[in-house]
Amino acid sequence: MKRKYNILMLVLLLAFGSCSFTTKVNNDPNKDKLLIQIITLALEQLHFQPKDFNDEFSKDVFNTYLNRIDPLKRFFLKSDIEEFKAFEKQLDNQLLEYDIAFFNLTNERLVQRMAEAKNYYKEVLNKPFDFDKDEEINTDYENIEYVRNKRQLKERWRQLLKFSTISNYDELITSQERDTVAIDGEVVKEKKSLKELEAEARGETLKNLDAYYTDYIEDMERKDWFSMYVNAIVEEFDPHTSYLAPTDKDRFDQQISGKLEGIGARLQKRMDYIKIVEVISGGPAWRGQQVDVGDVILKVRQEKEKAAVSIVGMRIDDAIKLIKGPKGTNVFLTMKKVDGTIKEIKITRDLVELEETYAKSSIVEKNNKKYGFINLPKFYIDFEDYAKRNAASDIRLEIERLKKQGIEGLVLDLRNNGGGSLKTVVDIAGLFIKDGPIVQVRSTNQPKEVLEDEDKSIVWDGPLVIMVNELSASASEILAAAMQDYKRAIIIGSKQTYGKGTVQNILDLNRMVRNSSHGDLGAIKITRQKFYRINGGSTQLEGVKSDVVVPDRYSFVDIGERDQDNPLEWDKIDAVKYDYWNSYFDYETTISNSKARMANNPQLALIEKNAKWIKEQMDDDTYSLNYNTYKAEQKADEKKAKEFDPINEYKTNLTFESLPYEIAMFEKDTVLKEKRTRWHKSLTKDVYVEEALNVLDDLKMTYEIKKVATVKD
Repeated sequence: MKRKYNILMLVLLLAFGSCSFTTKVNNDPNKDKLLIQIITLALEQLHFQPKDFNDEFSKDVFNTYLNRIDPLKRFFLKSDIEEFKAFEKQLDNQLLEYDIAFFNLTNERLVQRMAEAKNYYKEVLNKPFDFDKDEEINTDYENIEYVRNKRQLKERWRQLLKFSTISNYDELITSQERDTVAIDGEVVKEKKSLKELEAEARGETLKNLDAYYTDYIEDMERKDWFSMYVNAIVEEFDPHTSYLAPTDKDRFDQQISGKLEGIGARLQKRMDYIKIVEVISGGPAWRGQQVDVGDVILKVRQEKEKAAVSIVGMRIDDAIKLIKGPKGTNVFLTMKKVDGTIKEIKITRDLVELEETYAKSSIVEKNNKKYGFINLPKFYIDFEDYAKRNAASDIRLEIERLKKQGIEGLVLDLRNNGGGSLKTVVDIAGLFIKDGPIVQVRSTNQPKEVLEDEDKSIVWDGPLVIMVNELSASASEILAAAMQDYKRAIIIGSKQTYGKGTVQNILDLNRMVRNSSHGDLGAIKITRQKFYRINGGSTQLEGVKSDVVVPDRYSFVDIGERDQDNPLEWDKIDAVKYDYWNSYFDYETTISNSKARMANNPQLALIEKNAKWIKEQMDDDTYSLNYNTYKAEQKADEKKAKEFDPINEYKTNLTFESLPYEIAMFEKDTVLKEKRTRWHKSLTKDVYVEEALNVLDDLKMTYEIKKVATVKD
């Protein structure tokens, strides 16, 4: 079924050079067909690993799209799905013919079913819920069946609405127990009956759903739904290939430019929920230290509002509009934390402080030795002028400053570093070795390219420890892998890093069509390259396996590349020639010492126990709709969560200090002083940093012992 084309650009220019449609841009089926034609050609010709458009591909797109537009199975009936199944193995053929009959049918039916559902929720919410009744709801929506008739669909809505309302009901009861009012000068507790509170809770659910329909469903245009269909197609190739509709492209360009505002977190919609997938260094959420990757935002409340708005089921664009706001204003987020507890968190909106995304360093003393600690949040670069500030030049400068202070070892912290510029990775790796290959890169239909450090100077030749976790990705994995392959550093952290071993390019679709009257077509982010270690193994899926594995709260949570849909596979190519780092470091003894130390560390044992409990919480899909049971389970979760409070209360006996050049700035820059004080305080409470320094200390000790023994020989 797969077609062959000689030159993609030429074909597109020939095919569309004289196109001139007059259909309205906002609702233009011809534009949709043009978009399908361009994107399918781009995927076939430019993707690193193109897929055949066959029946298996068709079935996957079919299921992905239906799950995406009706994730809770609250709109479509089983009869609808059976009707749609006529297309289950035909979508590949439709794509080749630029036919959008499947989209047209499903979109028309969805709009119809959504309109019908508006009557269901109003009818359900017009009657009181019986919170004394023993019943449960299963939220494993992927594995539940579509209902057979409208009676069953209405019952599904009843359960969903009762589930939404029970949390409102609980908040009102809890708030009443806490709040007081003044009557005739005497402070008394405000008291409403449970019946009144139940009605008020239902009213909140109704208000949220009305807003959902008004601001989301009724505001959705055909082009918005079609973007979802296109993404169901392109994401079948891999999780990082995606279609960026014009508004999405504008947002992407804004993020690349570094102009980030709001709470400083990247959000993603999973099922009907808005999830935190990245906390941006330097942003308000990062500074507040209350938001974690994996948290789900349930509700949003503005500073002057009493009631929060539910964003469950809301379009992500609309959720972002509620969360964002003017700098200096407060927003209150009701979060379901990764440990299952529900908390309302206050965040003061601000711009992301670019300064906090740059490398920063500190000095710490251990056993009468000075060590350096460098944190690198991302591999930044000025793409227009590499000579300007970039991660590699900053790391070099920090190492030189630390050396002047007489450090005897160095820790480089790459935790939560999602990557960035490839050139800076090669240059940073070159600071620690004489010269040689750093990473291999394969492009679509091209021979591999080996990127090398050609600078024979070594900025740091002493003991080196690199810290990683499950959120260390892409460029972080390349650096850690290279240092591990050279036996230049000990990698300490999670069992493995994220496992993103691919590179994406942005292709502006408007440049591929000449003389089109359709308006902005958007762009496609497409996977074009794959990374390989110098030993030949890919960093894709497997990531980098730590030499010293330490448990953390994400140890059992599905957040890596391997947990995404349609990831490219791990593979191996030929290794390149490289020589191990020639030193007296005894890695085997150091790693063995660390494992023994961690086996007897109660703090790490508690962290691992917490990680397992978090996993259990996330896997539990059944919730009680009986209020007493619901409340009892909540209290049990809160009590269990308190068992893990010592994790946050932990404190080491380490002391971190800024370098002299920063201390000299503190008198004039009190904000910088406060930031560094806060950073150093967090480092003193970090058990992973403590173990990294233990490993560094052991490396230094074994180096001295081995060197003396070698000299005697």
